[in-house]
Amino acid sequence: MKKIIVVAGSTGNLGNRICRELIKRGAEVRAIVRASADPEKIDTLKKMGVTVFTVDLNNIDEIAQACAGAGCVVSAVAGLRDVIVDLQKRMLDGAVKAGVPRFIPSDFCTDYTDLVPGENRNFDLRREFKAYLDRAPIKASSVFNGAFADILKYNTPVLNLKDKSIGYWGDKADWKLDFTTVDDTAAFTAEVALDDSAPEKLQIASFQISPNTLLEDMKSVTGETFRIHQLASLEDFARFIKKQRADNPAGENELYAKWQQAQYMYSMFTTQHNQLANGRYKNLTWTTAESYLSVIT
Repeated sequence: MKKIIVVAGSTGNLGNRICRELIKRGAEVRAIVRASADPEKIDTLKKMGVTVFTVDLNNIDEIAQACAGAGCVVSAVAGLRDVIVDLQKRMLDGAVKAGVPRFIPSDFCTDYTDLVPGENRNFDLRREFKAYLDRAPIKASSVFNGAFADILKYNTPVLNLKDKSIGYWGDKADWKLDFTTVDDTAAFTAEVALDDSAPEKLQIASFQISPNTLLEDMKSVTGETFRIHQLASLEDFARFIKKQRADNPAGENELYAKWQQAQYMYSMFTTQHNQLANGRYKNLTWTTAESYLSVIT
């Protein structure tokens, strides 16, 4: 008998790929979507073999009905408090009401458990939901993938392809940063969803790379010389972020306000994944730094 896995956030980039990976592994996949969901994205899910449930996400009874008989609920939603805290609470309550034994929250980020509360708004929202999840009669597993490797495409201070520069904060030129591709994250999450013995916390990274090693790899991949430089001390960076946030109160209502992006960069240089679970599932192939960089350049 196929395991039933319910996915919330299935019309998003990560959620769609989690559905695909679950289907590949023989699971019966249910997608919970709003009535306002994009019809084309719903059609894509149906063609993939996913059963789509259109649900009033404010109604715990409807969520519970969609979760009936499931072995795990995977949340891949993205948003601010109304989504990460409020919606996920309703999703969790519905799963518990339906008797679902396992829940994977939308924790797809750097492992924030050792970070100081208040340093990252989006992490704080996840931390708040986790406190609620920890009290629920359900087994939880969080997938911490570090930063999505896609940020290396977007000319951030860490890697700017336009001006051929690599930046770092503090004395962290040899500090290993955790990057995971969306595809690798989706494949690993599908394995976790089907693994009843999965632990509470799983750290992963397609590749871990320091600014100095990134410099060498970019030279190897492109044949060009990149400039590496210290951007500021971590203390100065933290002060800059606080001022940027104070000066932009409208950003509190933006998922990726500039100061929130800076907060994420700060977290990348203040914590790292040192207990990788990459080897837990033997059928996975992880993307290497060289192969990923050769594609984006």
